[in-house]
Amino acid sequence: MLTLGFFFLLRPGEYASSDNPESTPFRLIDIHLRHIDTRLDHLRGPLQVLHTANFVCLEFTNQKNGVRGELIGMGRSGTPAFCPVQACISRIVHLRRHHAAPTTPLYTFFSHEWYGINTSSLTTELRLAIQALGHTVGLSPPDVSIRSLRASGAMAMLCANIDPDRIRLLGRWRSDEMLRYLHVQAYPIVRDLAPAMINGGGFTLLPNQPLHPQPRLPPAIGG
Repeated sequence: MLTLGFFFLLRPGEYASSDNPESTPFRLIDIHLRHIDTRLDHLRGPLQVLHTANFVCLEFTNQKNGVRGELIGMGRSGTPAFCPVQACISRIVHLRRHHAAPTTPLYTFFSHEWYGINTSSLTTELRLAIQALGHTVGLSPPDVSIRSLRASGAMAMLCANIDPDRIRLLGRWRSDEMLRYLHVQAYPIVRDLAPAMINGGGFTLLPNQPLHPQPRLPPAIGG
């Protein structure tokens, strides 16, 4: 679920159990798997065939911040342990093996009985990881929570030089609200600014273009 939250820039209530009554999580039926141009039947098809998928979409059916019927998709990341396609396949296989209904939220898991992966448990997992590795990236456990994933995913895209309009579309930001999630102090964002400013600073003005606006003269008396 952490993988899905990161890659799809999801809000916590879309991939984790929440106390918020307005939360609308994605469900088993909301997944679309594809192998090249062929859609796979993830609800009834052979489980082994699902592993051939190279693209996954999540369909907005009742999420308040999405357009009904709209799809957001992702291909394989190239890293099986951290891949949106593989994460969805793992969820499908687990839910189907325990005969979950198509409307079962993706955050559900079975261990003698059904449970839901909640926001607090995911925050705990993130902070345990930061406790072990945070010193390598300048973070401490209180710095992160489940809400960090949406910002982290957007920052990863920005640092990869992905167009901000594409980031806004994927994250369903309808205004410049996205800018609140981005951190200008990220090293890949700022490391090339100084030489770029040096190279771009050698400009000349077009003819007859004054550097400063000229003051307006008062109208002539009796003119």
